[in-house]
Amino acid sequence: MQQPFNLSGHVVAITGASSGFGHHFAGVLASAGAKVILGARRTDKLAERVEEITANGGEALAVSLDVRDKESIGNFLDAAYDQYGRLDCVINNAGVEAGAKTYHTIDEDDWDFVLDTNLKSAWLVSKLYTDRVVAHKQDGGNIIMISSITDSRTIKGQFPYAVSKGGMTRMTEVMSLEAAKYNIRVNALAPGYFLTDVSRILLESPMSTTFVNGIPMRRVGEFPDLDGPLLLLASDASRYMTGSVLVVDGGHICASL
Repeated sequence: MQQPFNLSGHVVAITGASSGFGHHFAGVLASAGAKVILGARRTDKLAERVEEITANGGEALAVSLDVRDKESIGNFLDAAYDQYGRLDCVINNAGVEAGAKTYHTIDEDDWDFVLDTNLKSAWLVSKLYTDRVVAHKQDGGNIIMISSITDSRTIKGQFPYAVSKGGMTRMTEVMSLEAAKYNIRVNALAPGYFLTDVSRILLESPMSTTFVNGIPMRRVGEFPDLDGPLLLLASDASRYMTGSVLVVDGGHICASL
């Protein structure tokens, strides 16, 4: 029996892998033995990451991906099957925000951009992945959503982003019920505040110190804080978990109780 958290022989695809969480996750998973497929529009950044991973003894493949385009998603997933004959896990990590927008100040184009990138894409990737698990007669699969604590705790100016993450968390729960018939597990990782392109405006603003003091652990997250939860969800260690949402936030949600 394979040891829990060991990803040797596993093939994992990550959307939004050119920066932020996805960039970090690719290295963590490769170090655990996974063959990783990196998808994003910035192919130059993907190529750099693949070089880093292979230099460290890992195995990675870069594939151009626009998560708002169904054909591009299909090509991304097919690259895994063409290269390795299977795809054990898909991580829906691609995410954007539209700046400090409220329900009243956001325009339709920004709304569509955020919801299509963060939420619709996660559904499409999951749907097309399930198609391929069935077509290839694969013995099940694994879908990980990268949600956020903004699915339940938010501040003014996060309207489209928070709505998209709330939808993603709920999608995780409903999909876990529906995907079980294909032996596909669906779970979510919900980070608190980490310094990424999405959170930079807030965490580098004058209100940052006050905001961070509201987190019980008195700091924002550091990328390695996500490594254990990620490996749990991506590996066979979570083989009896589906519909779960793992919160990694330094106690931030509890502070609102």
